[in-house]
Amino acid sequence: MPFYSEERKAALLKMMLPPLSLSAAEVARREGCSDMSLHYWRKQAAARGTQLSDAKQPAENWSAESKLAIIIETGSLSELEIGEYCRRKGIFPEQITDWRNAFIAGSTKQSTAKTASSGQSRDDKNRIRELERELRRKDAALAETAALLVLRKKAQCLLGERRRGHLTLLPERYLLVDWLNEAILAGARRAPACQEVGISLRTLQRWSLPQELLAAGRTTTLRPIPNNALSELERQGIVTLCNSKAYAHLPPSQIVPQLADEGRYVASEATFYRVLHAAGQQHHRSRAKRPHRHEAPTTYAATSANQVWSWDITYLPSPVRGKFYYLYLIEDIYSRKAVGWEVYEAESGEKAAALLQRSVTQEKCWRQPLVLHSDNGAPMKSVTLLTKMYDLGITPSRGRPRVSNDNPYSESLFRTLKYCPQWPQAGFTSLDDARIWVRNFMTWYNTVHRHSRIRFVTPAQRHEGKDREILARRDAIYRQAREKRPERWSGETRNWNPIGTVYLNPERELTVVIKIA
Repeated sequence: MPFYSEERKAALLKMMLPPLSLSAAEVARREGCSDMSLHYWRKQAAARGTQLSDAKQPAENWSAESKLAIIIETGSLSELEIGEYCRRKGIFPEQITDWRNAFIAGSTKQSTAKTASSGQSRDDKNRIRELERELRRKDAALAETAALLVLRKKAQCLLGERRRGHLTLLPERYLLVDWLNEAILAGARRAPACQEVGISLRTLQRWSLPQELLAAGRTTTLRPIPNNALSELERQGIVTLCNSKAYAHLPPSQIVPQLADEGRYVASEATFYRVLHAAGQQHHRSRAKRPHRHEAPTTYAATSANQVWSWDITYLPSPVRGKFYYLYLIEDIYSRKAVGWEVYEAESGEKAAALLQRSVTQEKCWRQPLVLHSDNGAPMKSVTLLTKMYDLGITPSRGRPRVSNDNPYSESLFRTLKYCPQWPQAGFTSLDDARIWVRNFMTWYNTVHRHSRIRFVTPAQRHEGKDREILARRDAIYRQAREKRPERWSGETRNWNPIGTVYLNPERELTVVIKIA
């Protein structure tokens, strides 16, 4: 076993102090000694309060263990003994006092820090619990959403587009109940799951009963035949009558009146159609197209000027019978302003495209989201106009065939034009005469005429956004008048609020809401 002198031990322990601050394992690996010995020597030196550094090492760089050992050793000494101890150790009594105060302050800070740490830990725990609760809620919501989406797809494949009251057969009920239970186990609530498949909670409870109670009574019940029902012989008589030579080429709508003219009544027209349909003999036989229902045009909303335009063509008469001039007119439905107009001698898609180009340039709405609504006339559907609209970034919109109220704004403006007192009853003598008259009318309409549908401001004022200021002044005047003579006002003052969003062909529900408002 090797022998280490005190100087050698001190040198090895010094390597574990600043500025090197090596660990015991690193010193043992470098010097070839045992790290257990290094720990033992350091423990002995700390117990003795031995100065591990050389004489040149300042006392401020001593380890905390050495300072604590000195504080403990001098705790029971007198002033004289402390002075002797300090000279022997090479330190000052003031340093011992500073070290003692530092240890006391450190202990106080540690206690305060522990209290603060305890409070912070409590807040952190509460925050963690809150976040965990929020995470569980979001996980549950995500699981429910995924389960409902899967259930919706399955129900659509099975049921399709069924109306209320449609019979759900027994095998379909079994399948729906299984899918609902799977969705509930996956995290969905019962009420939203039932809503996805179009049933109520009570229906799910009824379908979950034992098998003998699940059978649909509508498929097994024997219903009595109504007293007014046709007998099988009468049904066969109607089919035979319709297939006879005299009536084989006629529909029931022609057969029934003809039988009435002959003094015979067999059944109503609806009964004829119903019996033929049940016999598989009611089909469309004419060369004309089968009548079909036209869908309502798309609803557009204008919240400011130059978002939705409406345009149309109207006839301007001349003194010559059968000769007309044609007024092309583009109107902004939000402000009711005529943004473009021209009079021509014929209807043409090329002329309409040129007018549209000029109107867009004047209004400075190039390549902005804009909808142009019209009817189904030939100029409105011309390839030239559609190409120009595509180039300008304008979305086309058309009304239904033979439905006049799908383009109400243009029709209303034409009525104002043709029923004004200045309208020439004898017609326009020339194209220039028509253009001059229309120009004067449009100037009056846009800048002078106070439109009743926009709170009696001019279309130009609303188009430029000045209507709010004008209506606010009117409202202030009315309120001042009411304050002066309140006995003359039984209710609120006149409604001078600006007209908000303007809709083109609103849905029926939206129309009801607007009228109520």
